Amino acid sequence: MVGAPVRFGTSGWRGILGEEVNERRTRAVAAGVAVWLRDASMEGPVVVAHDRRLGGERLARAAGQVLQREGFAVIRAPGPTPTPAVARFVPRVGAAAGLVFTASHNAASDHGLKVLDARGASAREAATKAIEAATKGIEAATRDDWPRAGRDDRSGATQGRAAGARVQDLSGGYARDLARVVEGSVVRRAGIRIAYDAMHGAGALVLPQALASLGVEVDALRAERNVRFGGAAPDPLPERLRALSRRVAGDTSLSFGIATDGDADRFAVTDARGRFLSETGAVALLVEHLARLGRVGRGVAISIATGSLVEAVAREHGLAVSRHPIGFKHLADALHEGSADVAGEESGGFAWGSFSLDKDGMLAACLLAERAAEEPLAEGLARLERRHGRRACGRIALVASPAARERLERLGRRPPSRLGGARVTDVDRRDGLRLAVGDGFVMLRASGTEAVLRVYAEAPDSRGLRARFAEGAALLGLAWTPSPRADTL
Repeated sequence: MVGAPVRFGTSGWRGILGEEVNERRTRAVAAGVAVWLRDASMEGPVVVAHDRRLGGERLARAAGQVLQREGFAVIRAPGPTPTPAVARFVPRVGAAAGLVFTASHNAASDHGLKVLDARGASAREAATKAIEAATKGIEAATRDDWPRAGRDDRSGATQGRAAGARVQDLSGGYARDLARVVEGSVVRRAGIRIAYDAMHGAGALVLPQALASLGVEVDALRAERNVRFGGAAPDPLPERLRALSRRVAGDTSLSFGIATDGDADRFAVTDARGRFLSETGAVALLVEHLARLGRVGRGVAISIATGSLVEAVAREHGLAVSRHPIGFKHLADALHEGSADVAGEESGGFAWGSFSLDKDGMLAACLLAERAAEEPLAEGLARLERRHGRRACGRIALVASPAARERLERLGRRPPSRLGGARVTDVDRRDGLRLAVGDGFVMLRASGTEAVLRVYAEAPDSRGLRARFAEGAALLGLAWTPSPRADTL
């Protein structure tokens, strides 16, 4: 067996390309997926796709060949494809699962795999545990007879009941679907123009096309493929989107700025002055927009690290609110079960259940364009904050030292009763440790996708937010120095 056992974190399997994630391990994982599907009596084809990362096409071909050898029909996307396009396609064609080779917002040195189940949502923990167990046994058996990725899936290497992968474009139909979810005439009359930073990711292949069909003029940044992502991880955080902020601030004809991550399932947004909205603020605008138009009626699902503004807006419109552990798969369950119509989280994830169960940064962009056609985003957010109170919220990442991890475990067993002089009113241990106080919270958690500890917080203002970050770091025995844009994370 090569390296540590395959482990699926919050959003898939990830590791260093060529080491933890390589062709041999990919073939073992694909065989593990086949075991899971057979044991679960899942029928239908498996959709296989990849984003723009180095090696994605080869890994996708290798996985497809193994699945075919194991007796599954394979539908393969012909080129880089955003994860949301796969998520929407899987249930529409009755596929058993979807495999997307991506490391999402991780650095270029990483690669990985997202497994979508038949719902088009991230596979539940029981499924990923089954895949892990099967993969471990397969790797231990040191099988060398799986087909290796070749130039064409119809080569002699492919065996089994499936004669060859069916190659089908997923992006074109998805772009048309995106354009249909908004009121195009309203957007066209408004003359919306936006700046879009694709961060060299797969969203560049779809979102400009969808927006253009709505009459939106798109000023694209970093739309070309760059397997090194320009030297920085394709994670849409304000400090990595300064060019987008400057572009919007310097052009009064732009309505707002939008960015998506490497596989385009997460987003970040600026107002017309280039100022970043918090994830909570962006989701609150989307919830209010859909509620006002009567497009939601059952409820809103949010993560336990999402700020309180979303909750206040939802309840104003008579929508029930449920909070769930970190990881969009938990929110997808609420959408699938029907307790919620819309879902959002603290890290740029948003979904509208009538369109898809998985998070979709491009869908958010199209809905925000529709929203901006009625009222500037900054004005809409200011109105919500006047009504419900302004809060600053965000997250930071800290080095996950062994000592800090141990302190987090101890805190979980014996949480403090006070936080920065305020009494802790509620303790939530469902995912790390969340300490609520009268005007916000601090949450401590080990990341499920990166080797870091995260501090999430909410406070009445930016100064208070920075203080909460420092308090959270101190609880872990770590120091934290604020960056100039820490309050807009």
